[in-house]
Amino acid sequence: MASIGKLHRNVQTKREETAEMDQQLTRLEDDIRKLKIDFDIFFNGSSKRPPLEARARLESRIKRVADNRNLSYAQRYYFNALVSRFTSYRELWRRTLRLKGDDLI
Repeated sequence: MASIGKLHRNVQTKREETAEMDQQLTRLEDDIRKLKIDFDIFFNGSSKRPPLEARARLESRIKRVADNRNLSYAQRYYFNALVSRFTSYRELWRRTLRLKGDDLI
């Protein structure tokens, strides 16, 4: 009987970890979207400086999530899609900054 309780707690803990990771991935997606908007604002001339600090924070969060070995297959797939999107944006920003003449990246 005690093993059933322990098993139930383990399942509950696993669900909580999964829900927490899903929230982190959703926040990561939101942060990528916000960073894209910030770079668009910069490239349109409304901001004087590119959001390099925000990009560095996002890159560190991506590295932290990438080191997590407890991702399910669905979470790993979603994470890889987010990283691919971020990488595409990062290359676009780098090329645009180079054309603009800013060698900040």
